[in-house]
Amino acid sequence: MPGSCGAGIIGAGSEAPALCYDPAAVRIRVLAFATASDALGGSEREVEIREGASVADLKRLLERDRPGLAALWPRIALAVDERLAGDAHILEDGAEVALLPPVSGGSGGPALLVDGPIDVAALVTSVSQLSCGAVLLFLGNVRDHHAGRPVTGITYHAYRSMAERRLAALVADLESADPELAVGVVHRLGELRAGETSVAIAVASPHREVAYEASRTALERLKREVPIWKRELYTDGDARWREEEPLGSG
Repeated sequence: MPGSCGAGIIGAGSEAPALCYDPAAVRIRVLAFATASDALGGSEREVEIREGASVADLKRLLERDRPGLAALWPRIALAVDERLAGDAHILEDGAEVALLPPVSGGSGGPALLVDGPIDVAALVTSVSQLSCGAVLLFLGNVRDHHAGRPVTGITYHAYRSMAERRLAALVADLESADPELAVGVVHRLGELRAGETSVAIAVASPHREVAYEASRTALERLKREVPIWKRELYTDGDARWREEEPLGSG
């Protein structure tokens, strides 16, 4: 009977439940990497879920078909259309949801470039662990002035493919140096107004001194090694590129 199916997995192989067409459902593309891909039974799935469903609803649906995902949820981050998202995020038709396990060399969070507001709560959750007593969050916000000039905002540009690789390498380096450390870095691109967050770094460690040092190192390496540029916008209508430090090797 049309409209009676509710939700299900499409194209998930021979073990997938049969579906009937539900005109009220939305379709979601799910991408999975590393251990998440193993648990999902493949690197990509198309999912039908009821209109107005959240990330939490999607997780329950996927887990119903693939129970092995249950053990992974506490240690993986989810990104919706390349932006970290929490369980309450509502999914739109055609959305792309990525299941992101910790990167190589560590047990921690993501290394991402995003085109919209950073979900700080999701970033903190992605690195938090019961074994870590210190969870440190750094937010870099756009200032309303620079060198005595009033600033309305900054436009961030990146050589995206290279920047993503270098961010991932940065996180992997920090985590491989300390197996108990978890690090997540998210940088926003595009035009930001004064007061908006351009970069967020979350670090978790059993010890606060280690967390503070790793956060500072992550920020300094990001500024030095990741090809992201900013164009400062001033209240008088002028704009200027801020190119102050030669790009170094990762």
